[in-house]
Amino acid sequence: MIYSSELIKGTLKTIVLKLLADNKKMYGYEITQKVKEMTSEKIQITEGALYPTLHALEDDGLVTTETEFIGKRVRKYYSLSPAGKAKTKEKVNEFADFMNTMKFLLDIKTKSA
Repeated sequence: MIYSSELIKGTLKTIVLKLLADNKKMYGYEITQKVKEMTSEKIQITEGALYPTLHALEDDGLVTTETEFIGKRVRKYYSLSPAGKAKTKEKVNEFADFMNTMKFLLDIKTKSA
């Protein structure tokens, strides 16, 4: 099952911030592939969703960019700013609390392993 873009849209900033926190610096395509791999392809982020999110994070001062030339290609790497590191913790905690609230609201019992 692939999750709907509607579900992913509200969590994309949190996903990107957390990935950057865990991986220091990443480029766009690398982010999309890492998410696909980590979620067994349940979450597939399109470029059309990712790049506006990265640009918004950059505009908010949460992400910095660095350009690297690889042969004739230019690769733009994204990494967290100090403000981005603090915001990542806040967003992850907020989402964890949201998930707990949704479990309660929808009466979802946690599956025991």
